[in-house]
Amino acid sequence: MDRSWMKLSRVSNAYQNGVQTFLNFAFQNASQENMILCPCKKCGNIYWHFREVVYEHLIVDGFIRGYKKWIFHGECTSSGTSSTINPTYPDTDYHQYVRQDDMEDMLRDAFNMCSHGEQSFPPDFIISEDCNIGGNVFCETGTSAPNEEPNEEAAKFYNLLNEMNEELYEGSKYSKLSFCIRLFHLKCLGRWTGNSFTMLLEFLREMFPFAKIPQSCQDMKRLIKDLGLGYDKIHSCPNDCMLYWGDKKNQQSCHVCGKSRWMNSNTEDVNTDEGRAQLRKKIVNVLRYFPLIPRLQRLFMSSKTAESMTWHNDQRTDDGLLRHPADSLAWKSFDSKFPSFASDPRNVRLGLAADGFNPFKIMSTSYSTWPVVLVPYNLPPWICMKQSSFILSMIIPGEKGPGNDIDIYL
Repeated sequence: MDRSWMKLSRVSNAYQNGVQTFLNFAFQNASQENMILCPCKKCGNIYWHFREVVYEHLIVDGFIRGYKKWIFHGECTSSGTSSTINPTYPDTDYHQYVRQDDMEDMLRDAFNMCSHGEQSFPPDFIISEDCNIGGNVFCETGTSAPNEEPNEEAAKFYNLLNEMNEELYEGSKYSKLSFCIRLFHLKCLGRWTGNSFTMLLEFLREMFPFAKIPQSCQDMKRLIKDLGLGYDKIHSCPNDCMLYWGDKKNQQSCHVCGKSRWMNSNTEDVNTDEGRAQLRKKIVNVLRYFPLIPRLQRLFMSSKTAESMTWHNDQRTDDGLLRHPADSLAWKSFDSKFPSFASDPRNVRLGLAADGFNPFKIMSTSYSTWPVVLVPYNLPPWICMKQSSFILSMIIPGEKGPGNDIDIYL
């Protein structure tokens, strides 16, 4: 079926006729009580609506990005089976082998693993200690490749793949990994504390004892930490003079102002083996640094964002109107000064923004936190200015703002 109309303008007749074709197909194969899952950008195949509402959403907002296989609306991705599936039967072979959350593709993008088919690994695959993961090659459990050294990143990928193939409960269409990622995402959006999140997990485990739910927030973090994109802790001078980093990592005091990196008052840490308290030093300032290069690499590794990273050069309309930073005089002036950089559209242009706020809100505490946020201007304007596209570069702590000394951190 021709899907080229999905890329056309939403006000064109071809697009509107294509939407009607989609609705006819979806309501014929995947409707329930005269409703289907709405695939618009806002509903994201989560909310059920009637035909008129879905049509309006698809005209106003458009399809969710990358939704070319209508798997939520009755289309099967397997070439050896029928062209449609019945979504009311979640225990079919299709649901057994093709996850609805696209988790495998996400893992392959995150670890830059190539896929050679819709489902490269069966759900009961278990990684063996001797398998050839150094070359990103999958082999059956029990086979060995003694001459290959395991690659750490590949090992993380296959461990997460095992979690992805583990059902949340018997017959579930969602995996344990997808459940943890989506629930942890809600925790971040809702600003839940670790203790409240652990209590929620305990409640869910009590209500659904048959489901494979982690016991605590820490257990869930350990499960999904291999997805990467963590952060580094770097000690900084209380007066924003220097960072204890690189060859200065082991210095005990600032070489500019002479102030110690440690608090004067130490905290006590009880040694359970000897039963006596030991003194433990406490740092004054800790910078949270989120490495930039892995995050930029992830933008090019992901099949959903790699093409958009060259949008400013390949798809932007250059008609003299200011719609994007690439249309500005500053962008063009930079290109003229650095032609070698401008010659490759994949080179990343970033905007930097920083501001301070009191994380304790209205509490009478003299403390400020300065997040530094980067905006990838390579992306289209309707994507780059969304919160999900912002890159958190660092979090600068302190009792007061760094002011001009912010250069030390940048």
